[in-house]
Amino acid sequence: MSIAENLDKIRNNIDTIKKEKGLDYDITLIAVSKTVDEEKVLEAYEHGQHDFGENKVQELTKKESSLNNLEDINFHMIGYLQSNKVKYLVNTAKLIHSLDRKSLIKEMEKRGKSEDFIFNCLIQVNLAKEESKSGIYLEDLEELLTLIEGSKYIRVKGLMMIAPFYEDAEDVRPLFRQMKELFDELKVRDFKNIEMKYLSMGMSHDYKVAVEEGSNMVRIGTDIFGKRVYV
Repeated sequence: MSIAENLDKIRNNIDTIKKEKGLDYDITLIAVSKTVDEEKVLEAYEHGQHDFGENKVQELTKKESSLNNLEDINFHMIGYLQSNKVKYLVNTAKLIHSLDRKSLIKEMEKRGKSEDFIFNCLIQVNLAKEESKSGIYLEDLEELLTLIEGSKYIRVKGLMMIAPFYEDAEDVRPLFRQMKELFDELKVRDFKNIEMKYLSMGMSHDYKVAVEEGSNMVRIGTDIFGKRVYV
């Protein structure tokens, strides 16, 4: 299937779930374009896909520089972010999905002050406590929220989670449900610099379950661009 056909299939799946569940909010599709060449990104863009996710800062900035002449194209930083790479995301990343530690807050504040720039972020939460994945543990979240409330150059727009991979996507449903409960709990609290607008969870293997459980932002790569070969 072509990229356009893949996008149509995913959009139809999401629309079907929305109708079945009676969901009345928009669900943002992030096309994960890591290792994908700009020609394929352009192909997706021409079929109405304007939000793309990158795991590496260097690849994000390269594509953003090459394609920023396109109207309303947005690049999201969805991978682990090293503090020394924060400076490259000023005016390039629409949304950073992987804010998860004090050192990043410190560096964003430093860069934000020097560049007069506000970083829009999601807090990455590691509910399953997988050592192979980044993300803050639930018991450390309150301290991070307090630090963000005291910041001047960070605006949190919601939460992100990378779920464990299970052969049967149904097995991850309880974690998605727990994440939505956390999102809803934080949404009603009165924060400074923090709002719960986006709940980013669900990838190619499990996005249908994630949407059913309340995700309003999904990050899909393989089901759009096909399997990647990593070298």
